[in-house]
Amino acid sequence: MDGNGRWAKKRLMPRSYGHKSGMNRMIGLAEHAKALGIKYLTVYALSTENLSRRPQEELDGLFGLFRKYFTANVKKLYKSNSAVRVIGDLSALPADVAELLRGGEQNSPDGAEFTLIFAINYGSRNEIINAVNAALDGGKRIDEESFSSLLYTAGLPDPDLIIRTGGEKRLSNFLTYQAAYAELYFADALFPDFSDGQFDMALNDYAARDRRFGKI
Repeated sequence: MDGNGRWAKKRLMPRSYGHKSGMNRMIGLAEHAKALGIKYLTVYALSTENLSRRPQEELDGLFGLFRKYFTANVKKLYKSNSAVRVIGDLSALPADVAELLRGGEQNSPDGAEFTLIFAINYGSRNEIINAVNAALDGGKRIDEESFSSLLYTAGLPDPDLIIRTGGEKRLSNFLTYQAAYAELYFADALFPDFSDGQFDMALNDYAARDRRFGKI
C-alpha cells in the first residue's frame, strides 16, 4: 500500500493525514475484495525497514491509528464472517498495540469466508532467517512443506497476485519466498487514490494471464 506519505505531501498535509486516508482506503478495499469472493487479502502495513528507519513521530502516528480504529473495524469484520491474521515480529511494537493485534487474531471466527492479513513489522528476509534458525534448533532437515510451516504465513496459501501501488516496481522484502509463482501488478496511483475500479482492473489483468507453473 505504497504512497500514503507522498499523497499527503501533494496536498500540503502531514504524512499522518496520508496514513489515515490510506487506512480508510484499505478498509474499503477489503470490503470490496470480500464482496468479489476473494478469500485472502494481505496488506503490507509496516515493514521491518519502516520500523527502524522512519521518524518516531510518524511511527507514533501509525500506532495511534491502530489504537483508535483497529478494534472497531475488526468487530465489523467478525460480523461479516471474516477473520484477522497478523504476520510479522510483534515483539518490537508497543506492548498495547501488539496486544490489540494478537487479540484481533485470536478472537477471529472459525471457518471464516474471508481473511484479512496484516503484515506488520514484517520483512521476508527476517522471516526466512527465523525459519532456518527454528529448523536448526529443532535439529530438522527440511523440505518445502516443512519449511513453509515455519514461516509467519504457515497455514495460508501462497499469493496468486501481488499488487503494488505508488509507481515503484519491486517487492521490497514482501513475501519473497511465498511469491515464487505470484503474478505481479504495479499501479502508478498512490494508495489513497487506488480505487475499487483500479483494483478490478488489476484482477482483470491477472485473469488474462497464462499461468503455467513451469509447464508448456
